[in-house]
Amino acid sequence: MDPQGTSHLTVVKKNISLRETVTQALRAAVISGEMKPGEVYSAPTLGKRFGVSPTPVREAMLDLAKEGLVISLPNKGFRVTEVSDEDLDDIAALRLLIEPPTVKEVTPLIDGVGLARLREMAADIVDYAGNSDLIGYTEADMKFHLAILEYSGNRRLVSLIADLRSHTRLLGLAPLAASGKLREMALEHIELVDLIEAGKAEEAQELMKVHIGHVRSEWAQQ
Repeated sequence: MDPQGTSHLTVVKKNISLRETVTQALRAAVISGEMKPGEVYSAPTLGKRFGVSPTPVREAMLDLAKEGLVISLPNKGFRVTEVSDEDLDDIAALRLLIEPPTVKEVTPLIDGVGLARLREMAADIVDYAGNSDLIGYTEADMKFHLAILEYSGNRRLVSLIADLRSHTRLLGLAPLAASGKLREMALEHIELVDLIEAGKAEEAQELMKVHIGHVRSEWAQQ
């Protein structure tokens, strides 16, 4: 939550998968920096913000604690873990080793139905960026990238990238969104779908390298 007290955290719709919905939103809030590293958050406070009772929030935070995204503090709440610059460098390096060549590999495998789905997801990412909805942006961006990687048929690879992305901190998203630059960068998702549709696997690989490069050069900056 920013210094002015505003937040892009949205009220969660009550449904059958409430716990998972809250977990995904909280994970995105941690990654995007809406929930700040080192700060302590209580389940009742977050519950009020999400429009749900403290119980699903507490359960979700315990799930995130297992992932190492927060630390449980008895009788206090949960503290968001901090990630060092070295950790961010390592995460970006691993992603560069895995994602670009995988995109090249799966480009011929993505059919018309898959392309339509990816194009819709890419458009949602652009909309979230334009509306400065950092949590929506972070969650949609994660789903888009994982959807592409799933065409590799390698579940361990997809799980590894999901874990690496979860431990990234994108504290620079807010100023980028405010300046309108985040929306410009978000358009790269649509460009990537265009390249995949055109069968330009090598160009898609190169664009993915550039895209991941934003993580360390701009998105993860304070």
